[in-house]
This record gives sequence, C-alpha cells and structure tokens, in this order.
Amino acid sequence: MDKIQKTLQNKKIKHAFFIAFVVVMIMWCAFRFAAVASENARYVFNASRVAIESGLPIESVVITTRDGILYEPLAVRNNRAYVTRERAGALRAGQRVGDGRIVSVSDDIDLNTGMHIVRTSGVSDGLQFAQFTASGHFVPLYAITDGVVYVATDGIATARPVVVARQDAENAYIKSGLNDGDIVILSRVKSGEKVKVNE
Repeated sequence: MDKIQKTLQNKKIKHAFFIAFVVVMIMWCAFRFAAVASENARYVFNASRVAIESGLPIESVVITTRDGILYEPLAVRNNRAYVTRERAGALRAGQRVGDGRIVSVSDDIDLNTGMHIVRTSGVSDGLQFAQFTASGHFVPLYAITDGVVYVATDGIATARPVVVARQDAENAYIKSGLNDGDIVILSRVKSGEKVKVNE
C-alpha cells in the first residue's frame, strides 16, 4: 500500500493523470460537437429550426364585433355597497347586479367611509357582480401589454396600440385599435417574429 501511495505522489504520475484527464475531456467535447453537427445536418425535428422556417406556433383569436359582458365586483350589504371614485364612474343606475339592479350611485363621498355609496334593489348580501353589456371588440386581458396587443399580419407578429374602454378581471372591451378580422395573438411573442396561426 505504501508503494502505491508513493507511486501516486510521484510528480510524473500526477502529470500523466492530468494530461489523460484533459485529453478525455477534449475528446468528450469534440464528440458532443460532432453529435450536434450530425443532428443539424440531418433534417430531424428541431423546434427552433421549425419556428424559424415555418413560424412560431401561436394561440390566437379572430376579432369580430360581438355582444359581451364585463363584471364589476360589489360587496353588498342591506342593498348598499361602497366603492372608490374610479369604480363609481364604471357604475350607473339601472345596471343589473345578480337578481337585482343598481338604484343610484352617489356623486358625493360618504364622510364616514370616504367612499361613494351604491344603492341597489333586490340584491342579496355578499359579493355580487354588476354587469356591463356592450357590443364591440373584446379580448382577454392577458393579451394586452402596456396598451399594446400583437396581431398576426401576413405571418408576422405586429404590435398594435389599443384603447381599452373598460375591463374586468378577465376581459377588456376595446374602444379603438382593432378591426373585424384581425388575428390577435394570445401567445407570448416579439414584434417582427414569424408566427404560424393554429387553425
């Protein structure tokens, strides 16, 4: 055993082991590069190459004018709800809430709460949703980033600024920026990227 330890401590032996290790690593790297080059030389499935050649497969929705409903949450108690100024602007008398309706939305702030009072009729206590109905263009909220949606135009992702009139937790009602027949991209893409619309 001592003889083996002395042999391994020999500088020449250590040097030989080191050189052998370096040679093995170089050969392994060369083999990996050759394998990758061989795969690229053959036409086998390669997701990146397919995306570049035929376009990145995307999920999309074709825009058409349609009737839609957006929902504004209201915490109702005794046919009364309290909302901020911004939310009060989205509510109006006659708007449907569950099985009832909004009777009035106060213009003045309630001094006790600092909120606007929404009075309802026939609405059960608890979390309810005021319905806003409109006819126009609706897109999922996640398709909009900083006021921009991406539209597939001749197989290319194109950024399109839009104006959102209203939104709820899931959808947005678009005031302007989209036309019937536009293909709005729901997948994550970059402007100018080649895309392939899934039928």
